Amino acid sequence: MEQEHKPEKKEYASIVRILQTDIPGNKKLLVGLTYIKGVSWTVSNAVCKILKIDPAVRVSELSEEQIAKITEFLKNPKLPEFLMNRRNDFESGESSHLITNDLDIKKEFDIRRLKKIRSYRGLRHALGHPTRGQRTKANFRSKGKRKAVGVKSKKSR
Repeated sequence: MEQEHKPEKKEYASIVRILQTDIPGNKKLLVGLTYIKGVSWTVSNAVCKILKIDPAVRVSELSEEQIAKITEFLKNPKLPEFLMNRRNDFESGESSHLITNDLDIKKEFDIRRLKKIRSYRGLRHALGHPTRGQRTKANFRSKGKRKAVGVKSKKSR
């Protein structure tokens, strides 16, 4: 009987860091870029096509200059407007694409502004209720921190 030959597993760099995000080295570039907050599948695919990098290449196989190119492109993306995650910004009126911490900060400021002007969505955020029209009879109750209901311990009596 012949021995079956199993394909050898290649060793990849364990972690590649792009824009303060750790990306596993064994992931393909198309998947790996989605680990960055604010980069979706479509944006990841667009980055690969615009920079002419094969999306099937492993993240650990990228050269330093390719990583620098990707980083520079994601900081100032030249994407079509429909792919941007911040169209017609409230303050500036311009479209932009935010990633990582910038996205978190802008989102927090938007929610704060909604609460300040006392809009319906702002009130829903303040109360911890769903903001997009979901039913609230039973299912929103687990949103956020769990609240114990109706049980008192012996110590507090």
